[in-house]
Amino acid sequence: MGRITVRRPVTKLTIGAEPVRRSDTLAVEEPLEIRVGGLSLAVTMRTPGNDVELAAGFLVSEGVISRGDQFRSAIHCGGPGTGGPLAGNTENTYNVLDVTLAPGVAPPDPELARAFYTTSSCGLCGKASIDAVETVSVYDVAQDSATVDATTLTGFPDALRAQQAVFDKTGGLHAAALFDAATGELLVLREDVGRHNAVDKVVGWAVLADRLPLRGVVLQVSGRASFELVQKAVMAGIPVLAAVSAPSSLAVELAASAGLTLVGFLRGQSMNIYTRDDRILAPQRAPVHTRSEAIATAPRI
Repeated sequence: MGRITVRRPVTKLTIGAEPVRRSDTLAVEEPLEIRVGGLSLAVTMRTPGNDVELAAGFLVSEGVISRGDQFRSAIHCGGPGTGGPLAGNTENTYNVLDVTLAPGVAPPDPELARAFYTTSSCGLCGKASIDAVETVSVYDVAQDSATVDATTLTGFPDALRAQQAVFDKTGGLHAAALFDAATGELLVLREDVGRHNAVDKVVGWAVLADRLPLRGVVLQVSGRASFELVQKAVMAGIPVLAAVSAPSSLAVELAASAGLTLVGFLRGQSMNIYTRDDRILAPQRAPVHTRSEAIATAPRI
């Protein structure tokens, strides 16, 4: 839609030099109202693009759907009152998405409807109660037998960063990607101003491709690992979540109880494995021989 980035004037100030007025590229942040069957469910602040994936992934996170065949279609709708740049704008602003579920799929519980919008930094801000935070998944990630070679895993952050085209222009977007744990193949990558939106988009990709649950997959994120990201991974059946920064205490607790492998501080050749370290296969080290052992085993001439 051409609305992922915008150009805005900025004053570049460097100590000891004259201020310079120039144009800067910014990541777009706009509201998206998600409706199901015409009824408003939530409003989230996001970077436009892949909105259908975002909505599909959000519905998985909320426990509304758990399979691709439960998601029928989605359409952008617009008109007066839908958030255009000017009041009364009659054009389609592409900031309202109405989802149609498959026949027989129960609509969202009215209790799920959020009374206020979700910011780009918080995927749980609209929850009505603490009890509503921990959504129960239909998938048991603890039973996933997936493993990933540690050397392969250390390459994921660089692979993620190499594909962040919009981040290169703005420096203002988070990214999430799905990798095949066995082969290291990059399956999908999405960017967004909200880390939770980026995860919803890659999960939504899996919904539309009818790939749930995401067994044998690693979810790699560009920032920290919060409770909400662990929850989204569990809801999608993802067995491994890796982050370049720190996890929160609640994220580790949820990962431990769900049987998800949680990796943090994945940088260079090192990482911290907080839960289910049996899934991360460390490289075999060559045996170290002492000088006397080396002499004893040396071939005689």
